[in-house]
Amino acid sequence: MKRRMRRIAILTGGGDVPGLNSAMKQVVHRAKNEGLEVYGFRRGWGGLANFQPDLGLDGNSEWVMPLEYDDVRTIDRTGGTFLHTSRTNPGKVREKDMPEHLKNDCRKYPVDITDTVVANLESLEIDALIPIGGDDTLSYAARLNLAGYPQIAIPKTMDNDVYGTDYCIGFGTAITRSVQALNDLRTPIGSHERIGLVELFGRNSGETSLVASYLANVDRALISEVPFDVEKLAEMIVQDKELNPSNYAMMTISEGAIPIGGDISQSGEKDAYGHQKLGGVGNWVANKVKELTGHDVTFQQLGYMMRCGAPDALDRMVAMNFANLAMDMLFDGASGLMTALQDGKYTTVGLNSVIEGVKRVDVDRFYDKDAYRPVIRRVQSLPMFLK
Repeated sequence: MKRRMRRIAILTGGGDVPGLNSAMKQVVHRAKNEGLEVYGFRRGWGGLANFQPDLGLDGNSEWVMPLEYDDVRTIDRTGGTFLHTSRTNPGKVREKDMPEHLKNDCRKYPVDITDTVVANLESLEIDALIPIGGDDTLSYAARLNLAGYPQIAIPKTMDNDVYGTDYCIGFGTAITRSVQALNDLRTPIGSHERIGLVELFGRNSGETSLVASYLANVDRALISEVPFDVEKLAEMIVQDKELNPSNYAMMTISEGAIPIGGDISQSGEKDAYGHQKLGGVGNWVANKVKELTGHDVTFQQLGYMMRCGAPDALDRMVAMNFANLAMDMLFDGASGLMTALQDGKYTTVGLNSVIEGVKRVDVDRFYDKDAYRPVIRRVQSLPMFLK
């Protein structure tokens, strides 16, 4: 029997990516066309954690807002998320992150406030929730799923590392931005006859470095999954430079890449999901290559430029279709699912699958561990996104 719905809600958590606004606009349009009310929780799970039922909607405008056609009319023209985002984890709230109205001297931190989240959803009479996020944000959605709250999740992350789907919103635009930057950087690097090294986002998955280097046809690519020998790399990249008639070479490196015998480059306080800020390995490699070879190295950390601006056509299409699929599932009475792309086809998987495995580059199939570069062969019958 189909679930009769009156009101749904959406939220976005974790890092922003292009395509989030496109997905939310489509959700609102589908819902409003079917006569449903739509609420948007602001700042991800933080909106639900900070909501205070006794204050009503007006007193909680910082954390939740009703959504109408006019609220989303133009949001798909830009990137990011108009609802804002956060890395709040209601399943493990630290003392410094605990909302003031929930603080209690008797609590032992971190605290799971899922009961509060559920109570807040029920107080607003939300029939179903559509959380949009990466593996961290959706890991809490899986926790909420265990509590029995109706949800259809949508995966997004520029790293493309959510388990259970071949594609996540944001990946296509991140690759497009990276390839464009790599090609543009050939101008100064080639002009000065240098080695160019570009660090790309990609915490534990090297897919952004692998795919961007493949499409931009750079000389070498370091990925998170394969520890590298910097002396061997230095020798190879100098050879690449010398073999190039223009006397320069280009390479990419994942921010999560690790030298053999070394550690991942990270700094700062751990966030609510236990992660420190990554970055710095690219600069270290650039300095080591210059030290070992005497060749000038131009280092560029692409960072947030990969996730800025409006989505490309692929991310618009996937975002809108994921939103349509999520609404289809809700109208069919389904719950506890995540939208997905598998083998080029739209589908759904169990929401808990996001915490049941990890998605990484298939090194044996797509990467030469000795030459530090992608090796793409025999693509017949492979899905578009190579897995």
